[in-house]
Amino acid sequence: MHLIIAEKHDAAKRISEILAGKKPTVTKVSGIDTFRFDDRVVIGLSGHIVGLDYPECYNNWHKVDYRDLIRAEIVSRPTQERIVSALRKLGREADRVTIATDYDREGELIGVEALCILQEVNPSIKADRVRFSAITKSEILRAFAQPEEVDFNLAASGEARQIIDLVWGAALTRFISITSGRLGKEFLSVGRVQSPTLALIVDREKEIESFQPKPYWEIYADLEKGIRVRHSKSRIWTRDEVDRILNSLSDVARVRSISKGERRDRPPTPFDTTSFISAASSIGFTAANAMRIAESLYTNGYISYPRTDNTVYPPSIDLRSLLEMLSSGPFREDALELMKGSITPTKGKRSTTDHPPIYPTSVADKDDLKEDQWKIYELVVRRFFATLSGECVWETTSISFDIGDEVFRANGSRILDLGWRRYYPYSRAEENVLPPLREGEGLKVLSHEVLSKETQPPARFGQGRLVKLMDELGLGTKSTRHDIISKLYARAYIHGNPIRPTKTAYAVVDTLQRHAPAITKPEMTRTLENDMLKIAERKITKGEVIEESRQMLEAVFDELLAHRKEIEDSLREGLRVDRIVGKCRLCGSDLIIRRGRRGARFVGCSGYPECRFTLPLPRGGMIVVTERRCETHDMNHIRIINRGKRPWDLGCPYCNFNNWQAKKGSKTQRMPELDDISGIGPKSRERLESAGIKTLEALVSTDPASISESTGISIKKIISWQESARSIIHKGEQGGEVPGSSTC
Repeated sequence: MHLIIAEKHDAAKRISEILAGKKPTVTKVSGIDTFRFDDRVVIGLSGHIVGLDYPECYNNWHKVDYRDLIRAEIVSRPTQERIVSALRKLGREADRVTIATDYDREGELIGVEALCILQEVNPSIKADRVRFSAITKSEILRAFAQPEEVDFNLAASGEARQIIDLVWGAALTRFISITSGRLGKEFLSVGRVQSPTLALIVDREKEIESFQPKPYWEIYADLEKGIRVRHSKSRIWTRDEVDRILNSLSDVARVRSISKGERRDRPPTPFDTTSFISAASSIGFTAANAMRIAESLYTNGYISYPRTDNTVYPPSIDLRSLLEMLSSGPFREDALELMKGSITPTKGKRSTTDHPPIYPTSVADKDDLKEDQWKIYELVVRRFFATLSGECVWETTSISFDIGDEVFRANGSRILDLGWRRYYPYSRAEENVLPPLREGEGLKVLSHEVLSKETQPPARFGQGRLVKLMDELGLGTKSTRHDIISKLYARAYIHGNPIRPTKTAYAVVDTLQRHAPAITKPEMTRTLENDMLKIAERKITKGEVIEESRQMLEAVFDELLAHRKEIEDSLREGLRVDRIVGKCRLCGSDLIIRRGRRGARFVGCSGYPECRFTLPLPRGGMIVVTERRCETHDMNHIRIINRGKRPWDLGCPYCNFNNWQAKKGSKTQRMPELDDISGIGPKSRERLESAGIKTLEALVSTDPASISESTGISIKKIISWQESARSIIHKGEQGGEVPGSSTC
C-alpha cells in the first residue's frame, strides 16, 4: 500500500481527487477520514500531531526554579491521539509513504513527525517527499511524477525553533508571572519574538505621548476659474508672519510661470507574504484573518501557497496561460486586455527557490466563495494583473502666481495612461486638472483662507505596517509574524487597529527594558533566526543553535535575578494602574477591577470597607481598560477579549450595568441618576447637564447659587434637590441601592 500524508483534511481530499481522477472512497481509520483509490490511501493531519513539552515534574510553577527549565529535558507527546492511532494502523500495512505536507520549514517538520510515527511500527517503510506550490491538477501531477527525498535538515531547523521558543517562553513567562503575581488564566507571557515586537509598539506609543506639537499656519487663496492656490511657504511658523503676508496681498493673482512634466508610477511587485498582509490590512483584514483566508483559498486550489518570501515569478510559471485561464471568468475583460501586449512582469528584491510569489491558480466566480474569501481572491488576482502591466503615466503641471509681493502655487496632474492602476484600484490616484492659462495672465482673487494646524506625532502601527517592520528587523518568519500579533491581542497586551498597548504592556516592556534589555531588542532574535536558516543549509547543527540560545537565556536570567525586587515592584505597580477604571462617584477613591473569593470579577472601590461601591463584570475573557471615557460617568470603557472570538466592547461598566438592568427588568435598584430625584424631569436634567451638572455628586458639591445662575432654576428648588441627592448617596454608601458583584 502507498500511503500519502497531507497537512490537513481538505488538502488530503483535494489531492486524492486529483490523483484518482474521480471521487475516491472515504474510509474512517480510528475515526479519521482517509481517501482510498487503487492501492493508495491519502490521510490529512491537523498540523502538528505531536508537541514538545517538559516532563510533568516541571509543571508546578512555584516548586521548579526558573533556571532549571533552561536545560531541562524536552519530551514529545501526541497532541492528536486519533490521527496518531490512524497512522500506526496504516503504517503497518504500507510499504511506501509520500510526505505531501506544505513545503516550508513547518511543513517539513510536520511530515517528519508523521514519518517517525510510521517508522516506529514499520522500520522498513520507504519514504519520499513531493513539493508543490499550488494544489492544482498540473502541480500535483508534476510533483508526484518527480518525488524527492525528505529534507531532514529543514525539519531540524523547524524543531530547533520549537525547542528554543518553548524554553524561552516557559522560563521567562514563569518568572514574570510569579514575580508580578499574575497567575491563572491571566498570566503574563514573554517570548523570544513576542517581547521585542511588543517593545516596538510600546516605544511608538511613548513617542506619540512625548511628542510636543508645534503650531503652524497655511495660507490659501481661491481664484476665479476654480483654482485654489497655496502660499509657497507651505508651513508658516509665526502668526506675525501670517499677518504680514495677508497685509501684502492684492486682489489679482498674476501667472508668474507654468511648467509641465511627466511622472511615471512603477507597477507593484508580486505578493510575498509580508506585502500581501500589508495590502489585505489596507482593505480591512487583520493579519491573522488574511492568512487564514489565504490558506483556505490555497487548499481549495484558487491561489498559490501564501507563505513565501519570493517577489520574482520563476520562469516555470506560464504567465500567458494564467491570463488565458482567467479570461474565462469574471475578470475576462482585464485578462484579455493584458493579453494584447507583451507580458513583462515586475520583479521585487527577493528571489527564493522554495515557493513563487502569491498568484491565482484557478478561476473562481463570486458565487463560489464567501464574501471575505472573494475579497482576498480578487486582491490576489488584481495584484497579479498589476504586476504584468505597464507604468501609470501622469502629466504634471506646476503654476506659480504672484499675489501682491507673495508667491503662491498650484499643482495639477492628470493621467495620460492608467497602466497598472486600471487593474489595481486599491492604490488611490486622484487627478487635479488645472484650466489652461498663459504666463502674465491675471486672475481675480475671490477669497483668502488661513488654516491653523499643528505638527502631528508619528502614526500608530497598523497590523500590515507592523508585519512589514518585523520582516525588516528579522523578527519571526513569514509563517509566524501574524500569529505573534494575534498572541499579543489574546494576552491583552494590545488592542485596537491601529494598535495601542495596554498599561500591562507598558509595565512589562518598561521593566524588561530597564533590567534585561536584550529581551526587548531584535538583535538576539535575529541572530537565532539566521542560525536556524543555517541548520537547513547544513552549515550548523540543531544542537549547536539550541546550546547557543540556552547560553543567551542564562545571561538574561543573570540580569533578571539580580534585580528581582525592583522588577517585582515595577510590575505590580504597573499592573495596578492597568486595573483602574475611574474614580468612585461616592468617595473619590480609585475604582479597580477586582476578583471575588468565588472567582467573580467586579469593579470595586479602593476605599473598601468604608466605601462599598461595586459594579459587576462578565466572568470570562481578558479585560482591557481602554483610553476611551464615558462622558456621563467619567469611567474608562472596557473591552473583553475571548480567544477565537471578536473582541466585545462592553463600554462604560456603569452604563452597561444600567442597560442590562433595563433589559432584564430586574427588581434590583439601578445606579442612581439625576432623574431619580423627584422634580427633575427631562428638561430640568438637560438644563443641569448643560451647566456641567451630570451626576448626583456634582449636584451636591456645586454652589446652589452658581447652578441657579447657569440654569435659571430657583435656588430653593436646587437646595431641595441637593438634600434628596445627599439622601440617595448616603443610602448607597450604606449598601442600600448599590448593587453587589453579580455577573452581567
